[in-house]
Amino acid sequence: PVLPQLQLALSSCVCQLAVCCTYEMDAAKPDLPQELEGHDANDGIIMEKTSTDETSSGEPVRNYRGWKAMPYVIGNETFEKLGTLGTLWNLLVYLTTVYHIKSVNAATILNFFSGTSNLATILGAFISDTYLGRYTTLAAATIASFIGMVLLTLTAALHSLHPPACTSEGQCEGPTPSQLAALMVSFFFLVVGAGGIRPCNLAFGADQFNPRTADGRRGIASFFNWYYFTFTIAMMLSATVIIYLQSDVNWALGLAVPAVLMGLSCVLFFMGTRLYVCVRPEGSPFTSFAQVLIAATRKRRLRRSHNTFELFDPPHQSKLVSKLAYTDQFTCLDKAAMRTTKDVLCSDEKTSANPWRLCTVQQVEEVKCLARIIPVWLSGIVYFVVITQLGTYVVFQAAQTDRRIIKSASFQIPQGSFIVFQMLALTVWIPVYDRVMVPTLFRFTKREGGITLLQRIGIGLALSVVTMLVSAAVEHRRRRTAMMSCFWLVPQQ
Repeated sequence: PVLPQLQLALSSCVCQLAVCCTYEMDAAKPDLPQELEGHDANDGIIMEKTSTDETSSGEPVRNYRGWKAMPYVIGNETFEKLGTLGTLWNLLVYLTTVYHIKSVNAATILNFFSGTSNLATILGAFISDTYLGRYTTLAAATIASFIGMVLLTLTAALHSLHPPACTSEGQCEGPTPSQLAALMVSFFFLVVGAGGIRPCNLAFGADQFNPRTADGRRGIASFFNWYYFTFTIAMMLSATVIIYLQSDVNWALGLAVPAVLMGLSCVLFFMGTRLYVCVRPEGSPFTSFAQVLIAATRKRRLRRSHNTFELFDPPHQSKLVSKLAYTDQFTCLDKAAMRTTKDVLCSDEKTSANPWRLCTVQQVEEVKCLARIIPVWLSGIVYFVVITQLGTYVVFQAAQTDRRIIKSASFQIPQGSFIVFQMLALTVWIPVYDRVMVPTLFRFTKREGGITLLQRIGIGLALSVVTMLVSAAVEHRRRRTAMMSCFWLVPQQ
């Protein structure tokens, strides 16, 4: 089960690298003020934190609470994952056993739900960056997830909201339109919750530390470690205890427990409100991307020289995004920052009067960064097609195998709990990679991480091919064997 572990470990590395590097670059520029929304312990929420105290550099003292806010931030994330992860992994079983939906249709519904949840993060990030900020977005999303879990629990607890049990002759009745509608409403709230929580949770936790101090930067790195530690623990408990309650005890109880945990997540989050530091939203990057593309298109006939001084590069004003250095790539986009006689500046000489015609070098470089990521993103589509197939089909495979740990035992592993093998492999693989493989690779490559992140991605894509080959071989054996042991499904995990 190496491939999913590389993917999760790579996600952790990329998040830490991107955020920490951004904060370290910000820390190197003490002359840039950072306006924050603060939450004062005595006065409650205020829109902008100000202070008469100043550091030696003349910068206002910020009220970063750091680790004082972490019990609420990490506690909220832990209970949120405990409340949702196990249920999401077991939804396929719920749809087929309680709602009596055909396997193919159930897998389609679940894949659509998963894909919609992932796409909703784009909208959530846009709303957070443009209008609400991370705190308000997380607050609304956490409440939405709680409502979704309560509604999903009601679909199992109330007989009128799900089909009757199958008869002794094996006749099963499908869901009525009203029952299916109740299920879809619960999915809708879960999608809204995922769309707000996923793009904001890591960044909001990092916002609680001062990126301009050594202690603050160490706190950010430590926060990431604790986040992924508690994330793994929550996944393990969800994949075992929660799924066992749902599959082997009672669906109503098994869904009520995650709903209660989601409620605790809401309570913990709001308990820390007066401690949080909230970064003021500065606008969506999507608008800036569109401005660069349109401005570059309008000026496509201009001839570009190699003199970078002719580009519009005013002092950097953003408090969220670090200043990016000019790069000599995708030079056709540089035309968006070329100032002509038709371009007018505002009275402060720092902003363009028409940003759809004249953009800054910073905006252009942000679009270049996005362009560089597109090939990696496209290759990831193929990878996640593999992961999606394994995530649904292995549940059906497990249902037709011998899931007993010991032949003489009556206990069977719930078919939705096979995700736990990925977590066990992750627990073993990361220390081995960090302590054994990285030092070994360093002797040959002389790179601090052994190999580059791009090489890790390439290895992961290659292993995805191996994963599907193993999966095909296991399925071929399963179809030819009367009752195969479930542990044959572990390698493809």
